[in-house]
Order: sequence, then C-alpha cells, then structure tokens
Amino acid sequence: MSDSDGPFDCDGCGAAVALEDARRTKTMGGLDPTKWQTLCCPDCGSRLRTVYVGD
Repeated sequence: MSDSDGPFDCDGCGAAVALEDARRTKTMGGLDPTKWQTLCCPDCGSRLRTVYVGD
C-alpha cells in the first residue's frame, strides 16, 4: 500500500479519511487534471492530499 492509498489525517477536523471516502476536486497550480486529483475531507472540506492518478 502506498502513501496515496490512505487513510489520510485531516488537519481541519482530525478525521481519518479512507481513499474511497475522500472528495475529489479540481487541482490547482496548473496541474493536469487527467493525471492529478486533489483529495478533500468529506466532513469539513479541507485539502488532504494531491495524488498522481495517470501515466
């Protein structure tokens, strides 16, 4: 299991969020959205991590 598989600790609310429960949003900073996804907490909306999803 890699560090992008979760669970992710939310700095905003302290929840431990599984990968399948995280909300996926658009990336920022010009990253290619077909290769990168930003994962956010489903409880408070804080950013958890940006992960590579494409080749």
